Amino acid sequence: MGKLITLTKPLIFHSKLLCFSLLYLFTSLFLALTLRCTFRSSPFDPLQKSLFSYPSSYGEHKYAIPTTRSTCSSPVFFSDYWHVLKEIQNFRDKSSSSSRVLRYRQGNADTFGGNFSAQMRFSYLDQHSHSKDVPCGFLKRFPVSDSDRIAMEKCDGLVVVSAIFNDHDKIRQPKGVGYNTLDYVCFFMFIDEVTLKGFHFHGLISSNSSEYKIGAWRLVKVASEKLYDSPAMNGVIPKYLVHRLFPNSKFSIWIDAKLQLMLDPLLLIHSLIISENADMAISKHPFYVHTMEEAMATARWKKWWDVNGLKMQMETYCENGLQPWSSQKLPYPSDVPDSALIMRKHGLRSNLFSCLIFNELEAFNPRDQLAFAFVRDHMNPKLRLNMFEVEVFEQVALEHRHNLKPSGETVAKFKVSNNKRTKRAEPDLLSVNGSWCSKCQKYLSTMWGETQDE
Repeated sequence: MGKLITLTKPLIFHSKLLCFSLLYLFTSLFLALTLRCTFRSSPFDPLQKSLFSYPSSYGEHKYAIPTTRSTCSSPVFFSDYWHVLKEIQNFRDKSSSSSRVLRYRQGNADTFGGNFSAQMRFSYLDQHSHSKDVPCGFLKRFPVSDSDRIAMEKCDGLVVVSAIFNDHDKIRQPKGVGYNTLDYVCFFMFIDEVTLKGFHFHGLISSNSSEYKIGAWRLVKVASEKLYDSPAMNGVIPKYLVHRLFPNSKFSIWIDAKLQLMLDPLLLIHSLIISENADMAISKHPFYVHTMEEAMATARWKKWWDVNGLKMQMETYCENGLQPWSSQKLPYPSDVPDSALIMRKHGLRSNLFSCLIFNELEAFNPRDQLAFAFVRDHMNPKLRLNMFEVEVFEQVALEHRHNLKPSGETVAKFKVSNNKRTKRAEPDLLSVNGSWCSKCQKYLSTMWGETQDE
């Protein structure tokens, strides 16, 4: 008589706790894999691979400046990456080149911008009737190669632009870039011969190539000796005439080379331009509200060598209607921006503003914060401007210090020395009561009165 065979559970299933643990483990793994495949990227799940590896001698991440803010919170909401990508694609496809645009002045001049008189420049502020061809640079040829020019014309969506002249900064790769961003966004860095030699010295690019690229950035060499003596003024051309350098682009982001972009540029344009229905977005200055405050700081800290020229600039603006900021200027919350990061939707108003402010910078100096409020307040049609909080600026960009000196052999062979010594102004320029000249007295008295009230 055989033995009775009984089937029993394996020992592993005798413990209910162990069974529940295994079920929880496998369920969690399944959900994690499913979510990973379904949502490959979110606004804060960017490309993990580095766009470019720098040699240790280059010191790309040296001298980062920490933020002074006590909070990391941001008053801006950034939408889902895939939703933003689709919406910007639709905007680009539906946008028409037949919309109302500016007509630009043509001809030849001794300078790139024509260097017009104040009376002539101010006559173009009112473009409501569109009856005049606006001077907007390019009265001399912009000295870049034909291949670079063709590549710039092919950029028909969003372009991110920066510039390094006189080896003043280091090239830094954007971070937080989404999976498909490089297929829809162009990155262009304008450089001069001095900066190019620095890149050669550190082995970032080959000296045998006629076209240059470092990570996300396509480098455009500019023969700057054919433009302006000031490297800063040469940098103003791509900063404010980006709509002319990239005539088919719909949006642009200017970022100073001292900054490193930390968020996908598509998210920036969507949140700060499209969602706000703005022509331009720029950060408020962290300290100043009035133009004269920035002017006095520029003179005091020698940010521009011709101090008497600064005084003349402010006198000209005061005489022609520059007013200190007040609540009457709302919805503009300030007269002084931090112009290291500028976002634009290319169109009539933003293009007009860019042309007008470029003409002011050529006439006086490349300190664009000084001409900002005058042009904005007097231009017609009015600019739809989004001046966002400083906390947003510090969230989306990391600031580094400028190069203290050119790199390597560029010191010996390609050194560009600045022989211009600071021109001292009359003693009243930096006096305690701020008494510059009679033309600005009303402005200053109003400014100081509002400051004391605050």
